[in-house]
Amino acid sequence: MKEISTDDAPPSIGPFSQGIIDGETVYVSGQGPVDPDTGDLVGDDIREETRYTMENVGAVLEAAGSSYDDIVKTTVYIQNMSNYDAINDEYQEFLSEPYPARSAVQVEDLPVDIGVEIEVIARSTQ
Repeated sequence: MKEISTDDAPPSIGPFSQGIIDGETVYVSGQGPVDPDTGDLVGDDIREETRYTMENVGAVLEAAGSSYDDIVKTTVYIQNMSNYDAINDEYQEFLSEPYPARSAVQVEDLPVDIGVEIEVIARSTQ
């Protein structure tokens, strides 16, 4: 296993890595709408939160030598399922067909006060 670490995404808030490369697979820990430079939550609405979240996912992928095109599976954690369509609108802007497999689940709470968290599994190009 090889740890992925980048200043272009928020640091982990617990005993876990931003991501891990294991063999030919990249595992990106759940990312949220956090400014990596300040540690502040960003986004005025769920669309902006999703955009910032996906940008953080992309930063970890890039640090692993991968990209959005290498994603094979995502899990989207949503605090309010009524935001599902808005999240999809932003999420799909970062991906292309064939879209990765995905699960979307509503959660009661997340470790910080955000509306969306996204984790991904991708192919490693290293």
